[in-house]
Amino acid sequence: MADRKDLWKDRPEKHDFPAANEYLTLLLEENITRKLVARLRRAPSIRRKAKDILRASHLPILERANPHVAAELKKIKNGKALSPVLLVRGNAETGLALIVADGYHRICASWHKDENMPIACRIVSLGPI
Repeated sequence: MADRKDLWKDRPEKHDFPAANEYLTLLLEENITRKLVARLRRAPSIRRKAKDILRASHLPILERANPHVAAELKKIKNGKALSPVLLVRGNAETGLALIVADGYHRICASWHKDENMPIACRIVSLGPI
């Protein structure tokens, strides 16, 4: 198996950005999502722990048996690099949780492998747009 640092690509896959846009349009107006996705494209990739991303997002951990999580775990086992996840920063003052715009299954798979696993991610803030 590859080292942890080798488990993540430097850049998200091209299809991750339209997927993030589709999800974000369920939560925000399209003109805002276009700007957020454009900023995600330019944002640098950073590393954050799987457990911290899940805690900040308030999302439950999906089971290993989830087909998408299982597929990501298989990639990890085979040493295949994963695409960085795309995040929109929450706001503790207003109670807004971190938004996982793309990569929820990759986060859960990483948590199952090692909750302290550093995950490559790109993160942008919602305001001001």
